[in-house]
Amino acid sequence: MNNYNFFDRLNHQFFLSNHYVKKSFFELEKKIFNKKINFKLQDHVFICGLPRSGTTMLLNLIHETKKFASLTYYDMPLIMAPNLFSKFKKIQKDKVINRYHSDGLNISLSSPEAFDEVFLSTFNEDEILENYEIFVNLICLKYEKRRYLSKNNNNYKRIKLINKIFNNSIFLLPFRNPLQQANSLFFQNKNFSNLQSKNKFITSYMNYLGHNEFGFNHKYWHKPEIFLDQNDINYWLEQWKLFHLNIINNYKSLKNFFLICYEDFCSNEIEKKKLSKILGIKIQSFSTEISEKKINYNFNENLKNECIEIYDTLKTVLKY
Repeated sequence: MNNYNFFDRLNHQFFLSNHYVKKSFFELEKKIFNKKINFKLQDHVFICGLPRSGTTMLLNLIHETKKFASLTYYDMPLIMAPNLFSKFKKIQKDKVINRYHSDGLNISLSSPEAFDEVFLSTFNEDEILENYEIFVNLICLKYEKRRYLSKNNNNYKRIKLINKIFNNSIFLLPFRNPLQQANSLFFQNKNFSNLQSKNKFITSYMNYLGHNEFGFNHKYWHKPEIFLDQNDINYWLEQWKLFHLNIINNYKSLKNFFLICYEDFCSNEIEKKKLSKILGIKIQSFSTEISEKKINYNFNENLKNECIEIYDTLKTVLKY
């Protein structure tokens, strides 16, 4: 984002800020390329969840199997017409850079990312039901794959809607120790607020993509009940609580919905084998340290105990 010149920013604004433009390019993409689609598969994978829970780790692990199509940074900014865009876009060097989260993860033009929110936030529910399968198929067409992989944190509120469209697909939702995750969310909010204060385009960029997790354009996942101040770590811990209570109450009965404990997945090879079996692919073995930071903040004691209890409950309802 910091490396974007004036014309890059202008292109992003033109292609991503206006619903009419986005819909128009999607209709053009459909008209040209939809007739070339001669497959209909539904065993796609949708990763969702609260940020900082391991969603990107899962995305990269699954994408590295080369069995899935996924939107990448190369598809920016004409997300709505990936095949059309690829006919005109010049091949660029796949340079690796550190991502803005300051978490040690690197990205490049070929890295998968949560860009289908551009499509999903452009249309209403009826339009999504009519067009989302076409959009997914167009991405599969471009990358010559028969399965689609999405990581979109916002899809926690669309699980049942997407399940209507792809009822043979798999939904993965990782969860993490609430104190560690609240601390990470709190840090990222400060991190992106600082970045946005130095570069106003970052706020616009995140709004274009529907990334409202952190910074000046943060939107809560559930309306706060007690803690309203984003500069209070208890705000983020309460969001953890409300988010996962919603998950337990609404989705645990879905047969194709699977919870993944971040700590167990990182430390236990058996958990990776279980996921490989569910997805019908071979996930490569990897060794990683569980990301745990020393926390110096004072959590509300009652809230902390509630969250730990919910965390333990999530581990007991694991179905994979």
